[in-house]
Amino acid sequence: MDRELRLKVRVNPRSSQDRILGYKPETGELRISIRAAPVDDSANDAMLRLLSKSLGVPQRRLRIVRGVKSREKVVDVDADRSVLARLEAR
Repeated sequence: MDRELRLKVRVNPRSSQDRILGYKPETGELRISIRAAPVDDSANDAMLRLLSKSLGVPQRRLRIVRGVKSREKVVDVDADRSVLARLEAR
């Protein structure tokens, strides 16, 4: 497995629904909207749940490595690069 899969994620909290808005494969940037407010890590938890479901990997294999308190985050995914095909198909 390629343990170095890294995504740049831009999160829009307090949205009307949890969903992936777009993915740019050339830059690895992902835009996500979530319903949760950025209080007590609830927005981070909601983002990780959505990513886990969308990528088809367990949530324990996702880790925020930068931007815990920011809208712009860097997330490491412990999976091979084939999981990106799920994002590109959206």
